[in-house]
Order: sequence, then C-alpha cells, then structure tokens
Amino acid sequence: MANTYSRMNASAATLTKNRTMDSVTPSSGLCVTCVDGCIGMCEVGKSAYRGHEVLYPQPYGVITTAAEKTYPVDYSHFNIMGTAVGAHGVEADSDKAVFPAVNLDVCFGHDKGIKYRYPWHIPGIGSTSVAKNNWDGLAIGSALAGTGLTIGENVVGMDNEAVFKNGRVVDTADLKRRVTLYQQHQRDGYGAIIVQANVEDSNLGVLEYAIEQLGVQCVEMKWGQGAKDIGGEVKIDDLKQAQLLYERGYVVLPNPTDPDVIRAFEHGAFKAFERHSRVGMVEEEAFAARVAQLRDAGAKYVFLKTGAYRPADLARAITFASRYKIDLLTVDAAGGGTGMSPWRMMNEWGVPPVYLHSLLHQYADRLAKRGDYLPALALAGGFSFEDQIFKGLALGSPYVKIIGMARAPLAATMVGKTIGRTIDTQQVPVYVSRFGNSKDDIFVTSVELRQKMQDAAFESLPTGALGLYTYYERLGQGLRQLMAGSRKFGLEHLSRDDIAALTPEAAKISGIPFIMDMDAAESDKILG
Repeated sequence: MANTYSRMNASAATLTKNRTMDSVTPSSGLCVTCVDGCIGMCEVGKSAYRGHEVLYPQPYGVITTAAEKTYPVDYSHFNIMGTAVGAHGVEADSDKAVFPAVNLDVCFGHDKGIKYRYPWHIPGIGSTSVAKNNWDGLAIGSALAGTGLTIGENVVGMDNEAVFKNGRVVDTADLKRRVTLYQQHQRDGYGAIIVQANVEDSNLGVLEYAIEQLGVQCVEMKWGQGAKDIGGEVKIDDLKQAQLLYERGYVVLPNPTDPDVIRAFEHGAFKAFERHSRVGMVEEEAFAARVAQLRDAGAKYVFLKTGAYRPADLARAITFASRYKIDLLTVDAAGGGTGMSPWRMMNEWGVPPVYLHSLLHQYADRLAKRGDYLPALALAGGFSFEDQIFKGLALGSPYVKIIGMARAPLAATMVGKTIGRTIDTQQVPVYVSRFGNSKDDIFVTSVELRQKMQDAAFESLPTGALGLYTYYERLGQGLRQLMAGSRKFGLEHLSRDDIAALTPEAAKISGIPFIMDMDAAESDKILG
C-alpha cells in the first residue's frame, strides 16, 4: 500500500482487516491470494453478509472518525519561519517581547462584536450520540475558555421531547439545555453559542426558535461539511423513535412503518435504522431571502458553513457571503471528522485542506482587491495542534480569523470525562495516577480555575469540561510560543510570509514561497 494515497478494503474504522496483512494488492486492497473458505474479515468479505452496514464507521455512538487517506500536499509540507530581529505588536525589547505577551484575542462580525480569547472554535457538533453524551464538557469547557461552540444539525428533530405546532418547533428539551448550559458559564462576554440549520432544521423553524425563545445571537446556515457529500446521518436502534423521525419528515431507512420491516427488526435481522438528512439545493434568490428572514427574526450575526465541494461552489459561497454581508464563512475541507459519515466517501470525495484553503485565499484576495465586502473566514479540516493553527491562520491571512476543530476538542473532552470516572471509582490508571488521584492534582489548570471561580462552582465542574479547558490552555501557550518566535505578538500581524513551502508542489498550490526562494532579495542585500 506504500505507493498509493488511499487505504483500501481494510480499516479499524470499519472493523475489518486483511487475511494476508503483508501481501495486499494496492489498487483493490484485496489479499494477493483471496482464498475460498475465508470467513470474510476484509471489507469486501464483511459486505457479503452485512451489506450497507459496512458503509459506515463502527461501533457507532462512541467514536468519531476521520479519513486515513494521505493527500499529496498537507499542512506538514509547510514550516513556520522564525526570525532573530524585530517585533510586531510589542516593543522590540527582550524584556517585553516574551511569549506570554502574545495577544490571542480575536474579534469578528460586521460590528466586531464577537470576541474570543483564542482564534478557534468548534464548528458543528450535532445530533450524534457521541456529541450528546459529551455536551456538558463541550459547552462548559468552551464557555470557560471564551471560545465559540456550534450546535450542529438535527438536534431538534432528534429530540423526542420537542413540541411542534403546525410543523414548526415551539419548545425543546435538548436544544434548550445545550444553549443554556453554555450561556450559564460564559464569562466577560467572550465566546459565542451558535445554532446551525440544515434543510430539515429550516423546515422546522429551528433558527427562529433559537433566536426568539433562547436568546441566541449567532445562527448558521449549512451547505455541507468536509466529511461527506450528503446530509447528516445517524443510526436509530429504537423502532418508536425511527417512526417518530419518519413522521417529522426525515429519510429513514428501511421504512419503519412497513409491517415487513417492523417484523424483521423485531426478529433481529438488523439492529438499527438509518436516519438521513436531505441535500440542500443552493439558489441565490432563496439564499438572499433566507438571510433577510433570519435578520428580521432578530439574528444579530448570520454565518454560513460550506463543505469540500468543487471550486465553483466555493466561489459561490464566498460571493454570496460577500453580497449578503454574512458575518463568518466557514470552509470545511475533505477528510474531516464526524460521527457516522460513509467511510469510503469520507476518504475519497472533496477538495483536501491545503488545496481548498488555498483556493479560498485566492478568491478572497480577488474580492478584497476590488473593494468588495469580505466576511471573516474560518478554516476547518483536521486541525488539532498549535502548529497547524498557526499555519492555517498564516496561509489564509489577512482574511482568515478562526480555525475550526471538532474531533480534537471532542477527544480532549472524552478523556477528561473518562479520567473523572476513574477518580470517582478510585481506580485512576497508573499512567494518570503518577500525577495524583484528584481533579486538583491531575488537571494542571485546576489552580487557575479555582482562583477564577468559587470553590463550590469549581467542584461542580464536569471533568470533561476540565479536559477541554486544559487542552485549550496548552494550545494557547503553544501558539504564543510559535508566534513569539516569529516576532508576531498579535494575530493581526500574522502573514503568509510566516510560513514556507517545503516542496515546489506545495508552493505552486498555495502561493507560499518555496523555502529555498524565501528572502532572496533581502539576503542579497545583506550579503552585499
């Protein structure tokens, strides 16, 4: 498989493997010798008896998944450029130009009214079980850190307690809880809770309800995401819920009202139904009307999120965002993490991160140079550490203000939650217990948070929130160190000159200079 970008026919994501692990045909992923009598451990074999179930990563509900395809160019093909001279944003004094002095605050929106303590947020965690089961940590951790959190698609539609009147939502349990949990822990006006809507959400009036009943200021229209080319999907293991979602207008497979299907489910022929969302049909007139509706309903900020579609759709997204004064455009690239996207689709469709983000910069530059309005831009697609955040902000500067991350923050939240369970049961594993056996000992940010909060409030914090907050603290310090090394002490000073392409191909795609060509004129001048 070493000569291919893709891995075929066997993956931990689909719980499959080859019989002959060291001898696999690169093009198909089949074992070089496929033997009559094999029980079917590979993806082809498993598909022979579980069919469409093998389209999706497994086990559903307790995992997030992202592509394992190796793209020809990715963010590792760039290096961060430091310098030994000067400082931007602080006096060029060794006693003042220290990395804790780097300011990571970012403001955006038409009136610069949204402010974050860090230049990243979570761009969409929706109706999947893994999101719902970790919401306490995600919401409280994000709010305490002063960053944004987006409630993704289908949350209202999946809420068994939601109340509808004439096909429109008038009350909820889950969405109300998610919004309120964030709002209760927000500090000093930093951060934002954002509610997103797809086709079904729009039909149900979710954004109007969020604005009018829950006091949400930021709403987001969703064209798609980087993980898949279709609408959102989840598995439903309860017949009554599958029938409820079918009645609410979702595509549910197989039909949960069909008597034969009901009998097959009850007899255990299959274990779960699939709930799918519809794909949107983008038209400029309808887009303009929807933006106006949301503003008339009281939305203070309107966002748009688009996925890894072909370049023409990216051009369409940034043009519409410009014409109708959208506050934030998020561009999510191929391979991104999700709850349950079809596995091969996640690996093989869409424009990968460096390619899509480079096109976005080209398009934004074109609009900016002719004086058009530009929204703040956000990049998403596999970001997880401070070096990648730096590179994304630099590649997209001066237009990109935010990096979107979902899988990594969710991983930090889940680890924090799991550690909390081991503390409660007094079974802290050796790997962790070397730091201690309590929240105060294990989570390095506990001292800081105790100082900022009352003891009772700190004690009530879920450890999932501590995990996310502490992960963010690490990212913040790491990013400050990288920026100080480049002598950039505020995000507004980051530029494309702060990174270099390591290969001619990376340089060609991104427009970032090849490392051997950087500073050529300045070096000649220094050398005389």
